[in-house]
Amino acid sequence: MNTILEKQVLSDVTKLMVVEAPQVARKAKAGQFIIVLMHDQGERIPLTIADYDGAAGTITIIFQEVGKSTIQMGAMKVGDSFRDIVGPLGHPTEIENYGEIICVGGGVGIAPVYPIARALKEAGNHVISIIGARTKDLLLWEDKMRAVSDELIVTTDDGSHGRKDLVTVPLKEILDSRPGKIKKIWAIGPAIMMKFVAGTTKPYRVPTVVSLNTIMIDGTGMCGGCRVVLEDGAQFVCVDGPEFDAHKVDWNNLLSRLSFYRPEEQLAVERHKDHECKLDRAIANGVR
Repeated sequence: MNTILEKQVLSDVTKLMVVEAPQVARKAKAGQFIIVLMHDQGERIPLTIADYDGAAGTITIIFQEVGKSTIQMGAMKVGDSFRDIVGPLGHPTEIENYGEIICVGGGVGIAPVYPIARALKEAGNHVISIIGARTKDLLLWEDKMRAVSDELIVTTDDGSHGRKDLVTVPLKEILDSRPGKIKKIWAIGPAIMMKFVAGTTKPYRVPTVVSLNTIMIDGTGMCGGCRVVLEDGAQFVCVDGPEFDAHKVDWNNLLSRLSFYRPEEQLAVERHKDHECKLDRAIANGVR
Protein backbone atom coordinates (compact mmCIF):
# COMPACT_ATOMS: atom_id res chain seq x y z
CA MET A 1 0.00 0.00 0.00
CA ASN A 2 1.25 3.48 -0.90
CA THR A 3 -0.11 6.24 1.31
CA ILE A 4 -0.93 9.75 0.10
CA LEU A 5 1.04 12.14 2.32
CA GLU A 6 0.09 15.43 0.68
CA LYS A 7 -2.54 16.63 -1.78
CA GLN A 8 -2.89 19.95 -3.60
CA VAL A 9 -5.74 21.10 -5.82
CA LEU A 10 -3.96 22.99 -8.62
CA SER A 11 -7.13 23.67 -10.62
CA ASP A 12 -10.68 22.37 -10.94
CA VAL A 13 -9.35 19.33 -12.80
CA THR A 14 -5.66 19.17 -11.86
CA LYS A 15 -4.44 17.48 -8.69
CA LEU A 16 -0.99 16.99 -7.12
CA MET A 17 -0.20 14.16 -4.74
CA VAL A 18 2.94 13.31 -2.82
CA VAL A 19 2.87 9.55 -2.26
CA GLU A 20 4.91 7.24 -0.09
CA ALA A 21 6.80 4.94 -2.46
CA PRO A 22 10.35 4.42 -1.13
CA GLN A 23 11.45 1.74 -3.58
CA VAL A 24 10.34 3.78 -6.57
CA ALA A 25 11.78 7.03 -5.20
CA ARG A 26 15.23 5.52 -4.61
CA LYS A 27 15.57 4.37 -8.23
CA ALA A 28 13.59 7.01 -10.15
CA LYS A 29 15.28 9.15 -12.79
CA ALA A 30 14.08 12.03 -14.94
CA GLY A 31 11.74 10.92 -17.71
CA GLN A 32 10.51 7.69 -16.14
CA PHE A 33 6.92 6.79 -15.28
CA ILE A 34 4.85 4.65 -12.93
CA ILE A 35 1.62 2.69 -13.13
CA VAL A 36 -0.80 3.20 -10.24
CA LEU A 37 -3.67 0.96 -9.15
CA MET A 38 -6.21 2.46 -6.75
CA HIS A 39 -7.84 -0.80 -5.65
CA ASP A 40 -8.24 -4.45 -6.68
CA GLN A 41 -10.87 -3.61 -9.31
CA GLY A 42 -9.16 -0.42 -10.45
CA GLU A 43 -7.72 0.56 -13.81
CA ARG A 44 -3.96 0.64 -14.29
CA ILE A 45 -3.09 4.31 -14.82
CA PRO A 46 0.32 5.33 -16.28
CA LEU A 47 1.69 8.63 -14.94
CA THR A 48 5.03 10.29 -15.56
CA ILE A 49 6.88 10.99 -12.32
CA ALA A 50 6.78 14.76 -11.69
CA ASP A 51 9.31 14.67 -8.85
CA TYR A 52 10.97 12.24 -6.48
CA ASP A 53 12.85 12.32 -3.19
CA GLY A 54 14.92 9.24 -2.52
CA ALA A 55 15.82 10.29 1.02
CA ALA A 56 12.19 10.91 2.00
CA GLY A 57 10.96 7.91 0.04
CA THR A 58 8.30 9.89 -1.83
CA ILE A 59 7.25 10.58 -5.39
CA THR A 60 5.09 13.41 -6.72
CA ILE A 61 2.40 12.85 -9.32
CA ILE A 62 0.28 15.45 -11.10
CA PHE A 63 -2.74 14.45 -13.16
CA GLN A 64 -5.90 15.83 -14.73
CA GLU A 65 -9.34 14.37 -14.14
CA VAL A 66 -10.28 13.38 -17.69
CA GLY A 67 -11.91 9.98 -17.23
CA LYS A 68 -13.69 7.86 -14.65
CA SER A 69 -10.51 6.51 -13.05
CA THR A 70 -8.72 9.86 -12.78
CA ILE A 71 -11.92 11.43 -11.39
CA GLN A 72 -12.00 8.73 -8.72
CA MET A 73 -8.30 9.24 -8.05
CA GLY A 74 -8.84 12.97 -7.68
CA ALA A 75 -11.33 12.27 -4.90
CA MET A 76 -8.74 10.41 -2.82
CA LYS A 77 -7.57 12.19 0.34
CA VAL A 78 -4.45 12.47 2.45
CA GLY A 79 -4.17 9.21 4.38
CA ASP A 80 -5.78 7.14 1.62
CA SER A 81 -3.57 4.56 -0.07
CA PHE A 82 -3.04 3.21 -3.57
CA ARG A 83 -3.29 -0.56 -3.85
CA ASP A 84 -0.07 -0.68 -5.88
CA ILE A 85 2.48 1.56 -7.56
CA VAL A 86 4.76 -0.11 -10.08
CA GLY A 87 7.94 1.56 -11.25
CA PRO A 88 10.03 3.31 -12.15
CA LEU A 89 9.29 2.18 -15.70
CA GLY A 90 10.64 3.19 -19.08
CA HIS A 91 14.02 4.49 -20.14
CA PRO A 92 15.22 7.62 -18.33
CA THR A 93 16.07 10.79 -20.22
CA GLU A 94 19.56 10.85 -21.71
CA ILE A 95 21.23 13.58 -19.66
CA GLU A 96 24.46 15.08 -21.01
CA ASN A 97 26.04 18.50 -21.36
CA TYR A 98 24.71 19.37 -24.79
CA GLY A 99 25.10 23.15 -24.56
CA GLU A 100 22.02 25.28 -25.23
CA ILE A 101 18.82 23.24 -25.02
CA ILE A 102 15.08 23.95 -24.86
CA CYS A 103 12.47 22.30 -22.65
CA VAL A 104 8.84 22.79 -23.72
CA GLY A 105 5.99 21.95 -21.35
CA GLY A 106 2.30 22.24 -22.16
CA GLY A 107 -0.45 22.09 -19.54
CA VAL A 108 -0.01 19.19 -17.15
CA GLY A 109 3.06 18.25 -19.22
CA ILE A 110 4.95 21.01 -17.39
CA ALA A 111 5.19 18.67 -14.40
CA PRO A 112 7.13 15.83 -16.08
CA VAL A 113 9.34 18.25 -18.01
CA TYR A 114 10.47 19.79 -14.71
CA PRO A 115 12.78 16.95 -13.52
CA ILE A 116 14.24 16.78 -17.03
CA ALA A 117 15.02 20.51 -17.06
CA ARG A 118 16.48 20.21 -13.55
CA ALA A 119 18.73 17.30 -14.51
CA LEU A 120 19.88 19.06 -17.69
CA LYS A 121 20.68 22.21 -15.70
CA GLU A 122 22.66 20.18 -13.16
CA ALA A 123 24.62 18.65 -16.07
CA GLY A 124 25.79 22.13 -17.08
CA ASN A 125 23.42 22.94 -19.94
CA HIS A 126 22.05 26.39 -20.71
CA VAL A 127 18.35 25.62 -20.21
CA ILE A 128 15.70 27.62 -22.05
CA SER A 129 12.21 26.64 -20.91
CA ILE A 130 8.92 27.44 -22.61
CA ILE A 131 5.78 26.57 -20.68
CA GLY A 132 2.21 27.18 -21.73
CA ALA A 133 -1.43 26.39 -21.03
CA ARG A 134 -4.85 27.34 -22.31
CA THR A 135 -5.37 29.77 -19.44
CA LYS A 136 -3.56 31.00 -16.31
CA ASP A 137 -5.58 28.66 -14.08
CA LEU A 138 -4.13 25.62 -15.87
CA LEU A 139 -0.53 26.85 -15.72
CA LEU A 140 1.53 25.14 -13.03
CA TRP A 141 5.00 25.13 -11.46
CA GLU A 142 6.13 28.41 -13.02
CA ASP A 143 8.37 29.16 -10.02
CA LYS A 144 9.89 25.67 -10.05
CA MET A 145 10.61 25.90 -13.78
CA ARG A 146 12.14 29.35 -13.35
CA ALA A 147 14.47 27.99 -10.66
CA VAL A 148 15.96 25.36 -13.02
CA SER A 149 16.03 27.49 -16.18
CA ASP A 150 18.46 30.11 -17.45
CA GLU A 151 15.61 31.58 -19.50
CA LEU A 152 11.87 31.06 -19.06
CA ILE A 153 9.08 32.03 -21.44
CA VAL A 154 5.45 31.70 -20.32
CA THR A 155 2.51 31.61 -22.73
CA THR A 156 -1.25 31.21 -22.46
CA ASP A 157 -3.71 30.70 -25.30
CA ASP A 158 -6.04 33.40 -23.96
CA GLY A 159 -3.37 35.87 -22.82
CA SER A 160 -4.41 35.65 -19.16
CA HIS A 161 -0.74 35.26 -18.13
CA GLY A 162 2.56 35.71 -19.92
CA ARG A 163 2.48 35.98 -23.71
CA LYS A 164 -0.69 35.35 -25.66
CA ASP A 165 0.76 32.69 -27.90
CA LEU A 166 1.09 28.99 -28.46
CA VAL A 167 4.40 27.54 -27.26
CA THR A 168 5.49 27.00 -30.85
CA VAL A 169 5.67 30.76 -31.52
CA PRO A 170 8.52 31.61 -29.10
CA LEU A 171 10.10 28.26 -29.99
CA LYS A 172 10.36 29.30 -33.64
CA GLU A 173 11.61 32.76 -32.65
CA ILE A 174 14.48 31.23 -30.67
CA LEU A 175 15.41 28.86 -33.49
CA ASP A 176 15.41 31.76 -35.95
CA SER A 177 17.44 34.06 -33.71
CA ARG A 178 20.05 31.46 -32.68
CA PRO A 179 20.84 29.46 -35.81
CA GLY A 180 22.82 26.34 -35.01
CA LYS A 181 23.07 27.11 -31.29
CA ILE A 182 20.18 25.00 -29.97
CA LYS A 183 21.50 21.46 -29.68
CA LYS A 184 18.44 19.54 -28.48
CA ILE A 185 14.79 20.04 -27.55
CA TRP A 186 12.44 18.17 -25.20
CA ALA A 187 8.67 18.60 -25.38
CA ILE A 188 5.97 17.14 -23.14
CA GLY A 189 2.28 17.98 -23.26
CA PRO A 190 -0.89 17.11 -25.15
CA ALA A 191 -0.21 14.98 -28.22
CA ILE A 192 -1.42 17.72 -30.57
CA MET A 193 1.02 20.19 -28.98
CA MET A 194 3.93 17.77 -29.36
CA LYS A 195 2.95 17.18 -32.98
CA PHE A 196 3.18 20.90 -33.74
CA VAL A 197 6.44 21.24 -31.81
CA ALA A 198 7.84 18.45 -34.00
CA GLY A 199 6.62 20.24 -37.10
CA THR A 200 8.19 23.49 -35.93
CA THR A 201 11.64 22.05 -35.18
CA LYS A 202 11.98 19.61 -38.08
CA PRO A 203 12.99 22.22 -40.72
CA TYR A 204 15.81 23.32 -38.41
CA ARG A 205 17.05 19.73 -38.01
CA VAL A 206 17.32 20.15 -34.24
CA PRO A 207 16.97 16.78 -32.45
CA THR A 208 13.61 16.83 -30.67
CA VAL A 209 12.47 14.37 -28.02
CA VAL A 210 8.86 13.84 -26.95
CA SER A 211 7.47 11.80 -24.06
CA LEU A 212 4.41 9.80 -25.08
CA ASN A 213 1.60 8.67 -22.79
CA THR A 214 -0.41 6.32 -24.95
CA ILE A 215 -3.12 3.79 -24.13
CA MET A 216 -1.33 1.45 -21.76
CA ILE A 217 -2.51 -1.73 -20.05
CA ASP A 218 0.15 -4.04 -18.63
CA GLY A 219 3.26 -1.86 -18.90
CA THR A 220 5.44 -4.83 -19.92
CA GLY A 221 5.13 -4.78 -23.72
CA MET A 222 2.99 -7.94 -23.72
CA CYS A 223 -0.40 -6.46 -24.61
CA GLY A 224 0.65 -4.16 -27.47
CA GLY A 225 -1.83 -1.48 -26.42
CA CYS A 226 0.78 1.25 -26.24
CA ARG A 227 2.11 0.67 -29.75
CA VAL A 228 3.46 3.78 -31.47
CA VAL A 229 4.29 3.85 -35.18
CA LEU A 230 7.63 5.36 -36.14
CA GLU A 231 9.27 5.82 -39.53
CA ASP A 232 11.33 2.67 -38.97
CA GLY A 233 8.51 0.53 -37.58
CA ALA A 234 6.35 0.09 -34.49
CA GLN A 235 7.60 0.22 -30.91
CA PHE A 236 5.98 0.05 -27.50
CA VAL A 237 5.93 3.11 -25.26
CA CYS A 238 6.10 1.14 -22.00
CA VAL A 239 9.36 -0.70 -22.78
CA ASP A 240 10.93 1.24 -25.68
CA GLY A 241 9.96 4.71 -24.42
CA PRO A 242 8.41 6.78 -23.11
CA GLU A 243 10.71 9.16 -25.02
CA PHE A 244 10.96 9.07 -28.82
CA ASP A 245 12.40 11.06 -31.68
CA ALA A 246 9.58 13.52 -32.41
CA HIS A 247 10.47 13.69 -36.10
CA LYS A 248 9.93 9.94 -36.55
CA VAL A 249 6.53 9.61 -34.85
CA ASP A 250 3.47 9.00 -37.03
CA TRP A 251 1.41 11.68 -35.30
CA ASN A 252 -1.80 11.06 -37.23
CA ASN A 253 -1.74 7.40 -36.22
CA LEU A 254 -1.00 8.31 -32.60
CA LEU A 255 -3.83 10.84 -32.38
CA SER A 256 -6.23 8.35 -33.93
CA ARG A 257 -5.24 5.62 -31.44
CA LEU A 258 -5.60 7.97 -28.47
CA SER A 259 -9.22 8.67 -29.42
CA PHE A 260 -10.09 5.03 -30.13
CA TYR A 261 -11.92 4.42 -26.84
CA ARG A 262 -13.28 7.93 -26.38
CA PRO A 263 -17.00 6.95 -26.65
CA GLU A 264 -16.53 4.23 -24.00
CA GLU A 265 -14.57 6.64 -21.79
CA GLN A 266 -17.31 9.27 -22.02
CA LEU A 267 -19.97 6.68 -21.21
CA ALA A 268 -18.01 5.52 -18.16
CA VAL A 269 -17.75 9.12 -16.91
CA GLU A 270 -21.47 9.70 -17.43
CA ARG A 271 -22.38 6.51 -15.56
CA HIS A 272 -19.99 7.42 -12.74
CA LYS A 273 -21.50 10.90 -12.38
CA ASP A 274 -25.04 9.52 -12.54
CA HIS A 275 -24.17 6.97 -9.84
CA GLU A 276 -22.86 9.74 -7.60
CA CYS A 277 -25.97 11.84 -8.16
CA LYS A 278 -28.27 8.91 -7.21
CA LEU A 279 -26.20 8.24 -4.10
CA ASP A 280 -26.31 11.90 -3.08
CA ARG A 281 -30.07 11.95 -3.56
CA ALA A 282 -30.52 8.82 -1.47
CA ILE A 283 -28.44 10.27 1.37
CA ALA A 284 -30.34 13.56 1.16
CA ASN A 285 -33.60 11.61 1.45
CA GLY A 286 -32.39 9.85 4.57
CA VAL A 287 -31.81 6.44 2.98
CA ARG A 288 -29.11 4.41 4.77
